Amino acid sequence: MVGAINENTMMTDNVKLIDQLKEKYQDLKTEIAGKIIGQNEVVDKVLISILSNGHCLLIGVPGLAKTLLVTAISEMLALKYSRIQFTPDLMPSDIIGTEILDNNKEFKFIQGALFANIVLADEINRTPPKTQSALLEAMQERKITAAGVTYNLEQPFFVLATQNPIEQEGTYPLPEAQLDRFMFSVLLDYPTFEEEVSIVENTTGSGLKTLNKVLDGAEILKFQQVIRLIPVPPHITEYAVRLAAKTRPGKPGAHPLAEKYLNWGAGPRASQFLISGAKTYAAIQGKYAPDLEDVKYVAESILRHRIFKNYKAEAEKVTIEDLIQEFLK
Repeated sequence: MVGAINENTMMTDNVKLIDQLKEKYQDLKTEIAGKIIGQNEVVDKVLISILSNGHCLLIGVPGLAKTLLVTAISEMLALKYSRIQFTPDLMPSDIIGTEILDNNKEFKFIQGALFANIVLADEINRTPPKTQSALLEAMQERKITAAGVTYNLEQPFFVLATQNPIEQEGTYPLPEAQLDRFMFSVLLDYPTFEEEVSIVENTTGSGLKTLNKVLDGAEILKFQQVIRLIPVPPHITEYAVRLAAKTRPGKPGAHPLAEKYLNWGAGPRASQFLISGAKTYAAIQGKYAPDLEDVKYVAESILRHRIFKNYKAEAEKVTIEDLIQEFLK
């Protein structure tokens, strides 16, 4: 009887927290609208990744406000923020940290830019894979190892990276293992005519608005925890796993188009992110359990960077987005 009462109390508390999260999320969207015009879905995906304890990769040509978006989000969160400008000569020690001899002739570790809550990895594909890979342990384990010593990163911790299209001059493709650590890969497109008019008016006037703090670290951790506790109907989990399986050529459950156009597909991490992303998207709408539409909403950004086309797809100009939409049908 006592156990049942405690369970009911916990469920009631979780419902209240989800209601609070919906309100806070609306506050975040309202606040960021003062600096970022349009890009509503992009903003949604970045905030969903943060609340899901994931990382986000923003892809677009220069000038689409990728960096501005991340800095605007950092303004609204009362967290330690660090920006790393990736360049061809950037070394792993520049972002992890390095040991120096202090005045007592003893080695002292100086923390690098990764020791923050929000890390903006700006133009991440401007630096060689050796330095890109220095992020792997931090992104996956929330830890950093330097000179044989492991340091735990302060929570919450998430990497928001920007990237110019791979085919542009002076860029390096991200290693597949690192791509898989990003929960979302989000494409930014050009604004509409009306949005661009508003952008020009707002950015050529008296100056950009300063954003207010909406969430702190303790609140983010609290909401991340309640999202993990959201129940998921078995058929929703099975749908997410089947969707990931459709992308794997030569494996049971593969879609015919995957067999025809893909070299390889998404791994189990995609299934995990489909469920965690769907739970977060449901929560910010005030729902207490995800449905199929929540999975479909996050699917493209989760699968985009985890499936790889073959030469036949390139020759026939079949896009990853086209394939994902077929998989979702």
